[in-house]
Amino acid sequence: MHPDSDVAILGGGCAGLSLAMRLAESGAKGPKVVVLEERALYVPDRTWCFWADDDTRLRHLAQHRWSSLAVADCQTRVTVDCRAVPYQMIPSDLFYAAAVRAIAQTPRIELALNETVISEPRKEDQRWRIETSTQVRYAKQIIDTRPPPRPERESAILWQSFLGQEVTCETARFDPDCATLMDFSAGCEGTIAFLYLLPFSKQRALIEATVFAPKPLGPSDLAARLEHLVRQQVGGAGFSVLRTEHGTLPMGQATPAPLTDPTYVRVGVARGGVRSASGFAFQRIQRWAEDCAAALMAGLPPKAHAPDPWLLRSMDRLFLRVLRAKPEAAPELFLRLFAIKDSGHMIRFMNDRPTLADYAAIVWALPAGPFLREMTRSLPALSALFPGGRAG
Repeated sequence: MHPDSDVAILGGGCAGLSLAMRLAESGAKGPKVVVLEERALYVPDRTWCFWADDDTRLRHLAQHRWSSLAVADCQTRVTVDCRAVPYQMIPSDLFYAAAVRAIAQTPRIELALNETVISEPRKEDQRWRIETSTQVRYAKQIIDTRPPPRPERESAILWQSFLGQEVTCETARFDPDCATLMDFSAGCEGTIAFLYLLPFSKQRALIEATVFAPKPLGPSDLAARLEHLVRQQVGGAGFSVLRTEHGTLPMGQATPAPLTDPTYVRVGVARGGVRSASGFAFQRIQRWAEDCAAALMAGLPPKAHAPDPWLLRSMDRLFLRVLRAKPEAAPELFLRLFAIKDSGHMIRFMNDRPTLADYAAIVWALPAGPFLREMTRSLPALSALFPGGRAG
């Protein structure tokens, strides 16, 4: 007998588990679901950060909240007051544990660990045939959250690559009330490289080396940069490394064309789950999981990520093209954005919930010249309006 499911979720990472948690809330009324995950067990391998919003479902998992954020370069430091909307962090081990508990509460959902999909699913008699490392499964619908096997360099305008270590020091080195979102002080000429620092106490912090580049970077590409940043942050204090995390995120991908069969959707980091201009994904994935679960409970086909509004998408892509064409301008541009007097403008914009006033504040804060010049290069129709690209 080959196991049958209403829904097969391929990949048990953030997106797959978030959807399974939503469906688990329906108990016996929910569809029969299997989550296929190649990992044999979950380990603390990443963190998810975001500004608080009105979704309280997973807020109890936040391990730390920061009332202020800093953005800096060699000469300037901007501190953003976010007490009204704290910046918060959920560690992966707490999220994984919560998801596993929720799934275990209903027999309608199976979490199949250490089971790898070994070939592309194919349709047979109105069901999808899924060959795995242990058996053959069938499902009426598939939600594929797996990342592509290899990131394609030209599939994004830029790639955000990061390597971080959570360290604990023998002496107090950190301010646990203020997180450093971007510090370009140790950046290299011609690159967009910065420190990302999440202090959890005076002696413990996550220190990350982050780079925005035209190609994804592996741990070996970032190791020396991270070692320098860790030594810089701990000074002469003795320290130990608690864990390491690495990731690559696409920034500015084209909106993927929907698959022809509505019973198969692709979602997750490489399929619209990441905000192009920032790399933030957790809240977007939670909103998608809620919408997709509601559709499945209503007997509708599964939902892919909804595209961003045209204006938000256009602004993100233009901003990324400017960064790619002029990486040395990155510190000034980010400092200008986070120096906006009303921090609510920037926070709502980063949270994918901007108002027209927020859009206006973002545009007003940035220098017009680099963006107009990039528009003339990217949109030939505007060349006649700005001859030679010398506007601004």
